[in-house]
Amino acid sequence: MFITEDLKLKDGYIYILSSRLQNVLYIGVTSNLRQRIEEHQTKKYKNSFTAKYNCSELIYYEHYGRIDEAIRREKQLKKWNRAWKLELIQKVNPEFRNLFEDFKSGVYLWE
Repeated sequence: MFITEDLKLKDGYIYILSSRLQNVLYIGVTSNLRQRIEEHQTKKYKNSFTAKYNCSELIYYEHYGRIDEAIRREKQLKKWNRAWKLELIQKVNPEFRNLFEDFKSGVYLWE
């Protein structure tokens, strides 16, 4: 992926979604978390991994000041094994709650 200097200045998020049964995890990156999660929830992309496996529960996210930093973190997390990912999630969201309503209301993980 080619990233221009203008794009680097955008904020970025990495996020982890799960299915309701929490048997599937999905890691993604975006510059607009609210819009992207809504796309996952409405299955905007019918043939996508998240649509196929019903991943729409936002259980973890991180915010970065630059999208290229978020992309770097996404690549790192995708290499992790499942146990490490679950441990990361449990540190900030031990109940594996869907955090999306909080996020939309302005209640963020680290505030």
